[in-house]
Amino acid sequence: MVEPPSFHDDETLSGEPTSPWLATTPDATYPALEGDATADVCIVGAGITGLSTAYELRERGLSVIVLERDRIASGVTGKSTAKVTSQHGLCYDHLRREFGRETARTYARVNEAAIDTVESRVNALEIDCGFERQPSYCYGDDPDEFRREADAAQQVGLPASFVKSVPPFERAAAAVKFDDQAWFHPRKYLLGLASALEADDKARIHERTRVTDVAPGNQPRVETDGGTVRANRVVLATGFPLLDRVGFFTRLYPKRSYVLGVRLEDEPPEGMYYRDDDPYRSVRTYRGDDETLLLVGGENHKTGQGGSTADRYRRLARWTREHFPVASIEYRWSTQDYVSVDNLPFVGSAGPGAKRVLVATGFGGWGMTNGTAAGRLLAETIADDAATPQSLETFDPLRFTPKPSLSKTLTENADAASQFVTDWARTLLSPAVASIESGEGRVLRRGPKPIAAARDDEGDLHAVSAVCTHTYCVVDWNDAESTWDCPCHGSRFSPDGTLLEGPATEDLEPASRDLE
Repeated sequence: MVEPPSFHDDETLSGEPTSPWLATTPDATYPALEGDATADVCIVGAGITGLSTAYELRERGLSVIVLERDRIASGVTGKSTAKVTSQHGLCYDHLRREFGRETARTYARVNEAAIDTVESRVNALEIDCGFERQPSYCYGDDPDEFRREADAAQQVGLPASFVKSVPPFERAAAAVKFDDQAWFHPRKYLLGLASALEADDKARIHERTRVTDVAPGNQPRVETDGGTVRANRVVLATGFPLLDRVGFFTRLYPKRSYVLGVRLEDEPPEGMYYRDDDPYRSVRTYRGDDETLLLVGGENHKTGQGGSTADRYRRLARWTREHFPVASIEYRWSTQDYVSVDNLPFVGSAGPGAKRVLVATGFGGWGMTNGTAAGRLLAETIADDAATPQSLETFDPLRFTPKPSLSKTLTENADAASQFVTDWARTLLSPAVASIESGEGRVLRRGPKPIAAARDDEGDLHAVSAVCTHTYCVVDWNDAESTWDCPCHGSRFSPDGTLLEGPATEDLEPASRDLE
């Protein structure tokens, strides 16, 4: 077997290392928080969940403050393939079988409503974000599996049908087609929501503001690096909740996946496509102001595990060239999602002793509709203290679902424990000194302490503690993104230790660089 060319030498992996959503929109425009503030609701996270919640709350007359560590839609939302669909792989047969038809019906209803919500906001606010209605296909090789999925989706009222023709994947044996789904430019959409909120004197958005602590109670307090926000309610609209009173770390696991923005030699296909397999494949078209691209995603794996991330880009590029006439690769980027062990999102109270703190997480890669739906459900329950929307009970973070979740819970927690022990054991056997090339990172040993050493493209060496500040797992080098990734719960750090994302709230500690 011929080894693939190195990442830096493979021309198929050229392209800007960002998404078109971030590349075609302006940088941060909202000030960091300075000093203390109060509001009815403080929302942590300015992705689609956070800003959807903020917009819904303002429609109900409540004041809001939104805090964002980086910039609006710079996290998962800005790195999504941005399919606005209720078709989430082969989920409805699973929901019907494991939870019952009513749960499947609720999931379908709130996600279909989310598509309409996005469309109505685009029209009302005149947001130019490329919103288009398109059919969506989930395809594969087992006709019986797709017949069951189509039947389950039809039973709960979705516009689903079983089909055998799956252009441009004619070799696929079968598919489930959902009519009247959509795609859009997610950051343009959220900048439109943010602009509407900015014009409202009861709404504030603060970018470049890192939340360092959340204190629950009768009036929750959110501590940041620039001040304190006190509110009647707090919404944690982050990938992994910063406050964990119900053991989210045992019921959520992080996965990374990869996307290429490809220019084709001919016209890209209409519609959206998803191959439900391991690894999955996702395909949709993006029509920008100056370019039309095909977005191809896949190669998912648990964060901090699974070997070279650069190799995953290579495999995705090879698959794309096998299926489409590729002229060039314009963009490449990766994203991180959190998956619940029972495959239902967690939306609602953060747990005992934190009734005034709410969370929304575990969307499993389908956040454009799930995040929009969560915004409405959270706003409804916050605006009416005496009532909880019936739909919210389906997504209750306190739910106990041993049948669909026990096996996955045991597997994922055993994996996290194994990674913890294995990585610490490997540290004891690591060299104390090693030659580190530009663009390379290694975990070295200084006495019993693991040191994360990396050299940037300019040749400068960075050395930090290799111990994640969340639950003290040893981080692993991500060779495609040049980051340190935690294999236990998905926190990620730059080579100099700066926190990028995940449940951690602190940077990696600096270490001496006398390693050579």
